[in-house]
Parts: sequence; C-alpha cells; structure tokens
Amino acid sequence: MPYPEEAEGFQVDSPDTFTNFQKRFFKLKPFGDYDVDIKIEACGVCGSDVHTISGGWGDQKFPLCVGHEIVGRAIRVGPKVTLIKEGQRVGVGAQSYSCGECKQCKNENETYCPIQMMDTYGSEWPDTGIVSQGGYSSHVRTHEHWVFPIPDALDSNLAAPMLCAGLTAYSPLVRNGAGPGKKVGVVGLGGIGHFGVMFAKALGAETWAISRSRAKEADARKLGADGYIATAEEGWEQAHLFSFDLIINCANSSEGFDLAKYLSMMDVHGRWVSVGLPEEEGQVIKAQNLIQNGVLIGASHLGSRREMLEMLQLAADKGLKSWVEELQIGEEGLKEAMLRMKKGDVHYRFTLTGYEKVFG
Repeated sequence: MPYPEEAEGFQVDSPDTFTNFQKRFFKLKPFGDYDVDIKIEACGVCGSDVHTISGGWGDQKFPLCVGHEIVGRAIRVGPKVTLIKEGQRVGVGAQSYSCGECKQCKNENETYCPIQMMDTYGSEWPDTGIVSQGGYSSHVRTHEHWVFPIPDALDSNLAAPMLCAGLTAYSPLVRNGAGPGKKVGVVGLGGIGHFGVMFAKALGAETWAISRSRAKEADARKLGADGYIATAEEGWEQAHLFSFDLIINCANSSEGFDLAKYLSMMDVHGRWVSVGLPEEEGQVIKAQNLIQNGVLIGASHLGSRREMLEMLQLAADKGLKSWVEELQIGEEGLKEAMLRMKKGDVHYRFTLTGYEKVFG
C-alpha cells in the first residue's frame, strides 16, 4: 500500500542490530486539515539518531525509522494550511506537534509543551497506535507549524543539519543575549558546536571555541572564532576568570569534565547552558562552585518556529554553510553513518542524499 497511506523507509528493529537497516513500508498517521506531506530529498544524521537506536537513551518503540533533519518538497497540503504552499522546498526538525493551546505554546515556547509534545520519530500519535517515523524515508507527514520554508540561498544538503543541530545552538544564543559586547564560549566543536561558533559570531558576539586539545583550532578559526581554549593545557581557565557572559555546552561526553573550572570563567550571573545530551550521568554540581560568581546553570531544547525561520534567514543572509559530508541513503550508507558517528569520525555533520535513486 504506497503513499499516501504509507511511506517507505529504513527501519531498525532493536539496539542489538542498530547498524542493520531494513527497507520496508510503514503507515502514516491519518491526513489532517493542517498537515503537510513532504517528499524527502535529503536528511541530516543527528547524534540523537544514534543514541536512540543504539539504546543509549533507553527503551524505544521499535521498529523505528529515525532522522529529523529533513528537507524536501511539499507535495500535499491540508485544506486549512496557510503557512506552506504546495511545491515549496521545506524542512522538518526534531518536533512535529504540540498542543498549540497551553501557556508555553502561546508564548513561543512550543518546544516545551507539557500537554502533547510529539517528536518527529518515536512518538505515538493519539488514538491511532501509529508511531511517528523519521526522515530516512520517502515521505513525512507533519503539522504545518513544524514545517519550515527553506530560503533559496541555502542548498538542501547544507540546510538539513540546521533543522536540529543548528536550531539547538541558535535558540540558547539568542535567548541568552549573544550579540555585540558579549563574550560567548562554545564547548565541544562537533555537530552542534560548529553551529554554535558560526552563529555566535554571526550574531556579533566575541566568540571562543573550547575543546580538549588544539586539534580543532584551525577549524574553529575558519568558522569565525575569535579565540580558542584547550582544556588539556595547564591553567587553561586562569586567563578567563569572570569574563564569559554565556557558555553553550555542546559536548557529547561528560567524561573527565571539570565543571568547576568551566564555571569559574563565568561573569557574575553569567549563564551556562547545556544542549548536548551525553549518555553518562554527568557532573556533580556543588553550591560552592556556584556562589563565587552567582553563575546560572540551565539547558535548552530545540527552539521555536520563529527562531527556526530567523536562523535559516540569518544563514542565508550571511552565507553561512554547514560543514557536511554527504552519504548515499541506503543500507550501506546508513551503516557507515552509524559506525562513524559512534567513533566521532564526522567533520562535522552527515547529510543523506540520493533519495530519488532509492525511492523513485
């Protein structure tokens, strides 16, 4: 039973076989008045995909097709859709629905909706028994609020990773005042972190990349970093005590992480915001490490529709480009992506392309 009732994609059946992708058909949720159907042309590979299907983030609803950095064409729009036109090139990120009525949704905090927050993959649509499936597939069906026009200046393969990793970095930057006159640090120069450096600089902040060694310093400078801190060096924090207004922590691991030294670099009431989600338990936070500068510790989850549209336009206006390696979607390409992501062998994002060859 093909589209529009079903999509075809690559699913994983369990964490024990997370590198084995099975091409099969699966049901789409019933088409609603506000839905948009998208024929997928490219999809970024996010660390979330690996954590999800490899078991790092706990039990999941298998079989599962992951992928939530989706770019394609809107081929069908519901009768009440006003935000998207048929034929537009559009994107979908990590969230596909929220209630739209609660305080959070009405205040452009829809990604924090406590009533009905639906992930693009792995969430069960109410009253259907259908589990949402992601972008390693031919089509995706999404509420219009979570479908975003892609500016013409952005290539699809470069826009795709911005739809999750890019927004994950951008939202905490703008919500916490990154801009002219501010000193901003980005911990972890990986898939999210390379966007953090790029966007912080584009927003006008003095931007510092923070990594374990100097192996990525040249990359950080090319991305726009004004400075670089290598935490493997003795006394790395001393020159920066009480100086950062904001640090975004994008690290994918908390192993050997001396949080107290990082926090000592914050100005009074400076903000430390985590966006990376390591599988480990994380750091111990002691009140003694907070009181010397009154540092504020928080986190951030994705971003609003307005922030997504602003970020994409900023990238288009400033000529910002994701650092991407393309892989052919298919069993072998997906296996390679998962294994290399596990090893950290990516510079700095993968985008799956070649959808037409596989799905027609």
